Amino acid sequence: MLSVVAGILLPVFIVTAIGYGWAKLDLPLDRDFVARLVMNVATPCLIVDSVSKLGLPLGDFLAMLESGALMLIGTAAVGALVLRILGLPQRSFLPSLTFGNAGNIGLPLSYFAFGDIGLGLSSGVFLTAVVVQFTLAPALQDRKPALKSLLTTPVVYGSALGIALLASGTRLPGWLDTTIGLLADIAIPLSLLTLGFALAQFRVRRARVAIGLGVGRIAVGFTVAMAVAALLGLTGVARSVLVLHGGMPSAIVCYLMAARYDRDPEEVAGIVLISTFAAALLLAPLVAFVLWLNGPLPG
Repeated sequence: MLSVVAGILLPVFIVTAIGYGWAKLDLPLDRDFVARLVMNVATPCLIVDSVSKLGLPLGDFLAMLESGALMLIGTAAVGALVLRILGLPQRSFLPSLTFGNAGNIGLPLSYFAFGDIGLGLSSGVFLTAVVVQFTLAPALQDRKPALKSLLTTPVVYGSALGIALLASGTRLPGWLDTTIGLLADIAIPLSLLTLGFALAQFRVRRARVAIGLGVGRIAVGFTVAMAVAALLGLTGVARSVLVLHGGMPSAIVCYLMAARYDRDPEEVAGIVLISTFAAALLLAPLVAFVLWLNGPLPG
């Protein structure tokens, strides 16, 4: 069992640690360029490649979209209640309680744990998060509609193409399929490198708030994901992938949004940092648990 879990986690930790060490050594990295490359090119290609070759009925993928949406709604509702009780501003902190790191950590873990099927189903949860992040978060933090941002997000179009190919059972021309596959292959390593690089630059401002909300993000997300999986009757890899995403730390995009709209960005950075380090300690039992959900672990 330990070798199985280690085989899943070590690639994630090692590549992230390289990015973290790169920043600590003060070596150059154009994080904006890499982030744009990952979000606008590599990740859309990853979704097209994984969803179109999912090998499951379209209904299974659409069920993941529904599950991801319900998980976000439930997590946001509980998070809003927690923030109200604590007397903290929801416009600043609700996104960091609602959105787990589906892209940098959720996608790689789903792939390493469950292969291509896990990656394809994980893409459904990731797509839901991206759509909500580019609509609800800006509306909450800046009171402005974000339809333009959503319509100019390549992940949305990559998902639409992947779903269309899955539904029709067609394949792209060989040369285009190979090109998309090559670009898809850089998405996960670059995401992990940029995650480590970003974490090295974050600081904790108010420790009590960062620890409380950072750990709370993981606990609330995991609990809601378990409840949604039971409510919808999910089983197998679909249930495991949803629960895995529920236990993710706060997404780095929460900090980027907070900085853009001046919603306590330093404190949100602390929440992202603490929740990520807490998740690092909890990932081994979480991965073992979702593997167990999907079937007996090898001895």
